[in-house]
Amino acid sequence: MIEQIQSVLHSLVAQTGLAHFWWGNFVMIAVGATMVFLAVVKKYEPFLLIGIGFACIVVNVPGSDLILPGGLFHYAYRGVALLIVPPLIFLGVGALTDFGPMIANPKLVLLGAGAHLGIFVALILAKLIGFSLAEAGAIGIIGGADGPMAIFVTMKLAPHLLPQVSVAAYSYMALMPLIQPPVMRLLTTKAEREMGMPKLRDVTRLEKILFPIVIALVVNLFFPPVAPLVTMLMLGNLLREVLLVGRLADTAGGTILNIITLILTMAIGSTMTADTFLTSKTLAIVGLGLIAFVFGTGSGVVTAKFMNLFLKQKINPLVGSAGIASVPIAARVSHKVAHEANPRNYLIYHAMGPNLAGVFGTAISGGILLALLGVR
Repeated sequence: MIEQIQSVLHSLVAQTGLAHFWWGNFVMIAVGATMVFLAVVKKYEPFLLIGIGFACIVVNVPGSDLILPGGLFHYAYRGVALLIVPPLIFLGVGALTDFGPMIANPKLVLLGAGAHLGIFVALILAKLIGFSLAEAGAIGIIGGADGPMAIFVTMKLAPHLLPQVSVAAYSYMALMPLIQPPVMRLLTTKAEREMGMPKLRDVTRLEKILFPIVIALVVNLFFPPVAPLVTMLMLGNLLREVLLVGRLADTAGGTILNIITLILTMAIGSTMTADTFLTSKTLAIVGLGLIAFVFGTGSGVVTAKFMNLFLKQKINPLVGSAGIASVPIAARVSHKVAHEANPRNYLIYHAMGPNLAGVFGTAISGGILLALLGVR
């Protein structure tokens, strides 16, 4: 009788995921739980980390069919892989974005270029350790801190690396409040961090309406490989600035963006299976992504310090770190570090200038990579 009961219990267990658990599943479940913890307790970008972390936990339960063809996460991932989701993300971001800070102080655009050294550092290192040139380009774009652009470029250059690149890009974007401040403090003095900046000029409505039209024309003319993303970004911004189609702007920046963000985070988290991520290649990509973020942050700060050698009206070097494209996370981090040094410092509006310029810096970098590697 006892043997029969044991046989029945063994049979029941064999039909569940319990029989297929291995240490890798526990590691990745712990990773997902850590992401949720950082989102809920530390409040590090909960819009990103809750969905990614939860999906990571679920897909590492053996027996789950959510990622199989026909499963919920499978279709979410297909939307990302078919490049449907990234342009819609850009549409929503454009509808929420005020490009006024960048238009008001054009010289800060240089910081959006200076903060992208990390892309090319990671690319070179990836090539040196054995990745192909196309794979190295996909890994390097992580340093742009622009999730949709990273997905777009990776799908063109090395689609087999999409899970690792997308997870690294979005995870590091969410963790920028942890990654950036030590680098920023290391490269600046207390006096530099305390430095205030004067009020920016008011930008006219005509300037704001013409801006997305002109940028869309320039990008489609000179950088066609990345035109789908930037075009949708500019369309969303035009909907916002004309002040005539408020419902469309609100829908693009609200309902659509919220739904697409939920789909995107589930899709990214669903790729974090133990058999995919616990490999030397994945660890190398994650490590190179971190190096890219550190070098991007540092190069932005150093670029600002270099510019101050020639400027009569100095700029706080901390805004240089916002040249990384993650909008508005990087700008908030710059403001937070400056505000901690000087409670009277409110740099968020100034930091948004290079932060928004960073979006175009990543787009240009991605366009160059795609053009050089023969992708149209």
